Amino acid sequence: MRRTKIMVVDDEHLIRWSLEQNLKKQGYEVYTAGTGEDALRLAREEQPDLVLLDYHLPGINGLEVLQRLKETDEDVVVIMVTAQGGLETAVNTMRHGAYDYINKPFNLDELSIVIRKALETSDLRREVVQLRSEHKKQGPPTILGNSKHMKNVLEMMAKVAKSDASTVLIQGESGTGKELVAKWIHYESARAEKPFVAINCAAVPATLLESELFGHEKGAFTDAKASKKGLFELADGGTVFLDEIGDMEIGMQAKLLRFLEDRTFRRIGGTKSMPVDVRIVSATNKDLLKAIEDKTFRNDLYYRLQVIPIFLPPLRERKEDIITLVNYFMENFSKEFNKPMKGISNMAEKLLVEYSWPGNIRELKNVIERAIILGTDENLLLENLPLEIVAKASQSGAVSMTTFKLPPEGIDIEEVERELIKQSLEITDWNQSKAAKKLNLGIDAFRYRMKKFGFLK
Repeated sequence: MRRTKIMVVDDEHLIRWSLEQNLKKQGYEVYTAGTGEDALRLAREEQPDLVLLDYHLPGINGLEVLQRLKETDEDVVVIMVTAQGGLETAVNTMRHGAYDYINKPFNLDELSIVIRKALETSDLRREVVQLRSEHKKQGPPTILGNSKHMKNVLEMMAKVAKSDASTVLIQGESGTGKELVAKWIHYESARAEKPFVAINCAAVPATLLESELFGHEKGAFTDAKASKKGLFELADGGTVFLDEIGDMEIGMQAKLLRFLEDRTFRRIGGTKSMPVDVRIVSATNKDLLKAIEDKTFRNDLYYRLQVIPIFLPPLRERKEDIITLVNYFMENFSKEFNKPMKGISNMAEKLLVEYSWPGNIRELKNVIERAIILGTDENLLLENLPLEIVAKASQSGAVSMTTFKLPPEGIDIEEVERELIKQSLEITDWNQSKAAKKLNLGIDAFRYRMKKFGFLK
């Protein structure tokens, strides 16, 4: 891991040596210079993250060095140090880009605190710049749908994006695209140039979620070795996406409600209330009204979150969108894997439309990706689909399987796959190549399944 580089610039050898020893003990990589000229040369060679710069130097003075450092690298953090000077000098250096200004003699512990805070600010600034750059490249995600359900959803999304509604609640089953909708709203809104940050409330332990959202001060709890900004603070001006909000612990719900009411918060262990301007987009696959009845979700928080409600329909209720999505995923994956595809066979299309898609769009995407990777034809064929889809289609009568007799409905999918492997071997007199071809599997993939089900040692 790269160590933080600090350059000490001072014409007094004892000060340079003392600071170098102290900073090295703290784990920094330290360089020293006694003149402004040496400092500029060293800065070009080593590109330090932070510079401790004496104001009074022989030759080029500290103010000129500061200006030239900033011209070369505007992100470098500079802390000015001097034995003389007052408020006017301090203001002048800050105006030219210095992060802070300290007087000699200084306390090493206090200087360490200033350095740490300066580096935290610098890291945050770089992170925000990177996030904004990624946001500009990324843009709004593609959301497809011509069904009546989706037209209503897209219309609502457009209205929300144009407004400055402070809270939006997206509900729908897992895999319906709730985070994509949240991102689309953000990137199509006036907040697009500001950060979009997401957190899965179910994935973060309740004891840590408050710190993740609100941040904490140094020493607020055992492991709080430094101050940390939370997501609300980092996303100021942008959007915070709270996924799986229905899994948030009840005590944390009260704290979130308090924040939503006045848009101010305190870091854990802090005393200062800080205002932020963020849009909160929440999402859940749970029935929140049922959760309210069960007293696992606050009634007042529910109504505060769902100022603008958006309900995403499951894929089985928007069947007319399935082939549109299939074509979109086929185009993307065929480019990604360099396997041009012309279309879909009639039988494969029929099965894809008839299948119930319990995993919704996420499941459909995974099925198409697998089909493109394993398929050998320029069209997506019935044989490219997972065995569980073919099995369900056979059981429902959506497709006739004349070659294979599938087990009755209700049997485990592993057993369905095993039975298909067994029957293909029996039909071909245990010729592995022919059996693999009948299932449209590569020989290696087929042998892997033979071994998996005990047909091959």
